[in-house]
Amino acid sequence: MSYLDQPLGQLATQIPGATAVFHKYKLDFCCGGKESLAAAAAKRQLNAAQINTELAALAQKPGSMQRNWREAKTEELAYFILERFHAKHRQQLPELIRLARRVEHVHADHPECPTGLATHLEHMYQELESHMHKEEQILFPMLCNGFFPAGPISVMQEEHLQHGDALDTMLNLAKDLVLPAGACNTWSALYLGLTELKEDLMEHILLENEILFVEPQQQKGQCCGSCQ
Repeated sequence: MSYLDQPLGQLATQIPGATAVFHKYKLDFCCGGKESLAAAAAKRQLNAAQINTELAALAQKPGSMQRNWREAKTEELAYFILERFHAKHRQQLPELIRLARRVEHVHADHPECPTGLATHLEHMYQELESHMHKEEQILFPMLCNGFFPAGPISVMQEEHLQHGDALDTMLNLAKDLVLPAGACNTWSALYLGLTELKEDLMEHILLENEILFVEPQQQKGQCCGSCQ
């Protein structure tokens, strides 16, 4: 099976485990989800055939299927995003900011110190909180009740691009999350948490860009309580 001409975002939402492969090869499947596997691999000078083989192996694994969100009702996916990502981001970022400030304070003289990371994470948190609030108060309730507001959706998609840029800046400040030799436990915990944040935020954006914000539901549904 060849996936070379298929968009990364489509593959990420159709093959369970594909996102782990994309993370391994540093392929952007959320904001860059419209790009084909072949084009994305060529841009990074990667072996597209090898990545294709790994994806094909995942697709053939018996019993590995996770929830197919393309077949879910709008309110089910909205509720999942609220519980799985919105709530988690609000837990992740304050602790990551605290860890980053500690590392910057203690290891300020270290050449690999992620100087400026804490301030950047604070900005990310502010922007993400504003974004999530608009989804919770305006967009998700409209979608759950059968409306498909193109204007607000385009605004959210534009903000997703900004979140993607913020992730790139975060990775640059954190030296691509490569720990220096002899890194302390706080530094290690910080980079582990940043890795989880990156993966969570990319999956969050993926589900919205590729599924929730794409096709209006044909039948009007009832909004989940958390959207109200």
